Amino acid sequence: MKKIYSTIILSFWAIVYSQLSAQALDSALSRYADNFQQEKIHLHFDKAIYNKGETIWLKAYVLAGLDLSDYSMNFYMDWYNDKGVLLKHTVNPMYESTARGQFEIPDNYGGQYLHVKAYTQWMLNFDSAFIFNKNIRIDQSAAAITNTLVKSAAISKAAISAPSARFITPKTTLHFFPEGGDLVKNVLGKVAFLAENEYGYPVKASGTVKNSKGKIISVFKTEHDGMGSLKLMPDSTQPYTANWADEYGALHNTTLPVAQEQGVLLSVEESDHKIKFTVAQTKVNAAANGVLYVIGHLNQHLLFKSKITMGEREKASGEIADADWPTGVVQVTLFDADYRPLAERAVFVNNNDYRFRPGIRVTTKGVDKHERNVLEIEVEDTLVTNMSLAVTDAGLVTDTACNIISDLLLSGEVKGYVHQPAQYFESDEDSVKHFLDLVMMTHGWRRINWKNVADGKMPAITYPKETDFMQLKGSIYGITDKNTLKNENMFLIFKGKQDGNQTLMLPIDHNKEFVQKGFLFFDTLQVYYQLAGNKNLSNRMTVNFQTGLLPLLYKTYNGIATEPYTWSYSTQDSLRLARSRTFYSEQDRIRKQLEGHELEEVIVKTKAKRKEDVMDEKYTSGLFSGGDSKQFDVISDPFAKGSPDVFSYLQGRVAGLMITNNGAVVSMQWRGGTPDVYLNEMKVGPEQLKNIPMTDIAYVKVFSPPFFGSFGGGSGGAISVYTRRGNDVKSVPGEGLTFQRITGYTAYRQFYSPDYRTNPNDLPDGDVRTTLYWNPYILTDKKKKTVQVIFYNNDISKKLRLVLEGINGEGKVARVEKVIE
Repeated sequence: MKKIYSTIILSFWAIVYSQLSAQALDSALSRYADNFQQEKIHLHFDKAIYNKGETIWLKAYVLAGLDLSDYSMNFYMDWYNDKGVLLKHTVNPMYESTARGQFEIPDNYGGQYLHVKAYTQWMLNFDSAFIFNKNIRIDQSAAAITNTLVKSAAISKAAISAPSARFITPKTTLHFFPEGGDLVKNVLGKVAFLAENEYGYPVKASGTVKNSKGKIISVFKTEHDGMGSLKLMPDSTQPYTANWADEYGALHNTTLPVAQEQGVLLSVEESDHKIKFTVAQTKVNAAANGVLYVIGHLNQHLLFKSKITMGEREKASGEIADADWPTGVVQVTLFDADYRPLAERAVFVNNNDYRFRPGIRVTTKGVDKHERNVLEIEVEDTLVTNMSLAVTDAGLVTDTACNIISDLLLSGEVKGYVHQPAQYFESDEDSVKHFLDLVMMTHGWRRINWKNVADGKMPAITYPKETDFMQLKGSIYGITDKNTLKNENMFLIFKGKQDGNQTLMLPIDHNKEFVQKGFLFFDTLQVYYQLAGNKNLSNRMTVNFQTGLLPLLYKTYNGIATEPYTWSYSTQDSLRLARSRTFYSEQDRIRKQLEGHELEEVIVKTKAKRKEDVMDEKYTSGLFSGGDSKQFDVISDPFAKGSPDVFSYLQGRVAGLMITNNGAVVSMQWRGGTPDVYLNEMKVGPEQLKNIPMTDIAYVKVFSPPFFGSFGGGSGGAISVYTRRGNDVKSVPGEGLTFQRITGYTAYRQFYSPDYRTNPNDLPDGDVRTTLYWNPYILTDKKKKTVQVIFYNNDISKKLRLVLEGINGEGKVARVEKVIE
């Protein structure tokens, strides 16, 4: 994002502005913006409530400031039970600032929720309050749901129960936030307040403010989600006290921040596409502060800078046009003549420029049992877009409290829990803007140490940017003389859980290390190793393998305590919970029924394999098996014999893949990138494939972008060609060599979607899937603006909910929700 300097429209109260001359401050802010943006995360889950034994499907979106993040290539998640005990640590590669993942809920899980902590390595350099945390609700039968505890931001989307329903009175706290930072004696200022319980959720409250003599000087009451504001002009630096009652009837006393003897107040509001501010100060300050400075920035990008010559006046105001600014949290800071911060205020500017709008057309609707649905997702824009789609039963519990818009524009920008943040983007009414401004006043942060900025000091970086995927690095021990390994190479054989092996030869450097960058693999590998030259030295050495991925950092989390109080539900929520129980009780019945089946019985009921699937099992391994791909059984295809080479054979057969085959030169493009080419799962150049006769080729797979089996991340997809095999007896690779087991990225599971048109008895025991379709990568660009989606209904659903979320190349976001009935 480029710097934006606003036009300043002043409502003069005898104040004079001139351009700020603090170039050092300007330069330091630019360095912050260019090199130290903080990342923020949104997770798109396929649904809001799960049954034990189900899979949680998710897509992660990561922005740095207002742009797609290029700081991170790896995405980390820690999964905990409701007691705060770690269940699993997962790591996923990122593609276009996104990552996909899943978590299998244990069949015997008895907790009311799961907690997920999501982060990148870069985020660990900054305040841990900005790490993504969310609790995911788990259905535990009707009785358990009725007594679900208020424990999480995910669960907290429902209303807190009435006093008659609770069985423990929560502890409530009232916080006061003077606008700009301080109260000043004899200067009228605004004070925001927030009432919340011990778990961070809003509570209604009302009361009075008394001075040190016991005189009531103000009355207050929460306006919205525990928040409100009052005006106060302290006549003393003695503490003021609030006497108040919470919604449960408990009485409290809270001391307000002590007023300063002298100082400056900054008051800010946003309306009519203008930021209007007022600076007020005591007479003492008026004599001392002849010059003040005001700076406004968004994600450390400077928006405006001004010099205020106050003279002897105690008050000044001005207006700054913000219609051309990006939407987001703007930080306005008031400085003295020596650039010491005096007051600071966050304000939200919403110019509704933050989204793009994909369309969803239902070309074939099927809401009866096993009926077919066909959708077309279209983005008119020519920009690259990266989206995810979930289709679920529309009667299930939904999470309307937050979404990709509120997470990336609001929750990820402020400290503390924001209750139901999505509500602030659903309307442009003045009341909604006012409530959002209360959020700004009660959740303000201090991301910048202004003294360090003025001194030119940048943040200390402990965790560098992860600009590459995982790597394979080996350090050799046991051989002390470096010259012994001079000109040596390490021969490696990799064997995964599935059949199929790969080999690699890497040079050993002067530090007795060998490295292969961009070495991607999932799950675990056995690595057999031996020196390629002097094999006798292999028995004297040991090798320490590293992947470069961040190790597990959080074994536990500061979870929310148990048993605060129960939930109350609206009629609609109760009906949705009942529908969830209908699905989940049927799932449990089917699961128990299948547990008693012998393996042979289960095999009998599986669908017949296609020829392509048989070929896939025979020829592919590891990351090359399964996946989002187009498969070609070349042996059985009569048209293959008429093609001079594999590139001519593939031309026009794969949507989105552009192949230009001019004689000896082959060029390819897919989604702005070049597909990687593999021969028997070893990376080769296009010229090597072009020289292989089609009669020698058995099977071809074309992987759409992104293909994570490629060393570079596979942004252009991949073409994998397999030659015909004889009946030779294969030797066992690595036999007799030393090996170690190493762990890579978390293995993916493919979302299963039955095809009832070709296999009408696909799920003979009953289809009670609550998630009918999940696709984490729906990609469009200027050449491919429309994506077709096909899925089939289950046995029960009559109304389906579609939720599409995504980002485009400019960092704009999208959310579309549609119901099929």
